[in-house]
Amino acid sequence: MNDPQHTGELGARVRPRRLIPMTGRDPEEPGRVSSPLELLFDLTFVVAVGTAASQFAEMVAEGHAWQAVIAFVLAMFAISVAWISFSWFASAFATDDWLYRALTMVQMIGVVVFSLGLPAMFHSVDEGSHLELRAMVIGYVVMRIGMVLQWWRAARESPSFHDVGVANMRWTVIAQVCWIIVAFLHLPIAAVFVAFGALGVLELVLPVLTQGSAGGTPWHPHHVAERYGLFAIITLGEGVVGTVASSGDLLGGDGTHWTSDAIAVIVAGVGLTFGMWWVYFTTPFGDILVHRRDCGYLFGYGHIPLFIGVAGAGAGLHVAGLYMEHHTDISGTAVVLALALPVGVYLFMVYLLHSLLLSAVDRLHLLLISLSLAVLLTSVLLAAAGVPIAVCLLVVMLAPFVTVIGYETIGHRKQQRMLENLSTQ
Repeated sequence: MNDPQHTGELGARVRPRRLIPMTGRDPEEPGRVSSPLELLFDLTFVVAVGTAASQFAEMVAEGHAWQAVIAFVLAMFAISVAWISFSWFASAFATDDWLYRALTMVQMIGVVVFSLGLPAMFHSVDEGSHLELRAMVIGYVVMRIGMVLQWWRAARESPSFHDVGVANMRWTVIAQVCWIIVAFLHLPIAAVFVAFGALGVLELVLPVLTQGSAGGTPWHPHHVAERYGLFAIITLGEGVVGTVASSGDLLGGDGTHWTSDAIAVIVAGVGLTFGMWWVYFTTPFGDILVHRRDCGYLFGYGHIPLFIGVAGAGAGLHVAGLYMEHHTDISGTAVVLALALPVGVYLFMVYLLHSLLLSAVDRLHLLLISLSLAVLLTSVLLAAAGVPIAVCLLVVMLAPFVTVIGYETIGHRKQQRMLENLSTQ
């Protein structure tokens, strides 16, 4: 038991001054949890998600909804793919020695540069004449260079994972060269969007092109599930930011003018964020992945639209605040839609992932998601009927609690039976 890769995070942290062979972590390592380095890495993505959500909210408030959606999806897709790449590699090979830490720092620098390029990209989509990706791509390439160097080390130090490491290096470099060409050549905007879509598909199929033929890497089910849960919490943090943005000016300069609107916004924002958190953690993804390792790809990349929905909900709360402060050019119905739609995407993806990972569709789940979407639709109809926005926000807040109530009363027993059936397969 002298190898710290097989003695948990503590063993890897007490001797960081020497290089530890990157031979692969034990996928059944007991007590495996996120390391402090992983948590620090996640903090850089707080900036990226926050910047994207803020830019999205401002564009929606100006009446440029479709441009905002396009830019926001592009940004969150790139953010999610970069985070996913790091997290799965870390689950398989993290050594936490000085070289691993240094390369992680390189990736963190890339995330910051990427974030600095987001406003220019949003502005270019708003203008419609071109797509400004240069700063974003520079940051993304820096992130991926760090990842390539990590794979080089794994390929060099672990003969059993040499082929998968080389394949990842090759395809990642090809993708980055293509990104640079797209970003720095003055192509028509239509061509840039087509190229972005094609390269996005390439990024999504990289695991298929690399790990499929080489037998994959030794990822840890509970560690991966925990990492995704932590990233979900990061994106949920945008709901708190949106709540503060929504209620700040409503309380007056000294924060003492408590109106019914201000109270409703605070209750709705915090309640919605809390409800979405509760819904996500009703599903024991780690326990499911133990029995469904073949669904790792589905779990990993299936979270991208879920993350988009969560961050979009935080941005929607910000839009509501701008509207109530009379800083928007849109209708009340559009404001409620800006919040209800991402919440609906999020709830739908939670149910979809639950059903696909368990290979089971339950009538109770169909009823709960239908009721949740009906609540969201009701909030939009109320806004169209002229009901105050504060009331509509409170209605949106109720949507995730349909699932919470259903799970806490009946659903947890049904889920337990599904897990028992899964373990016997």
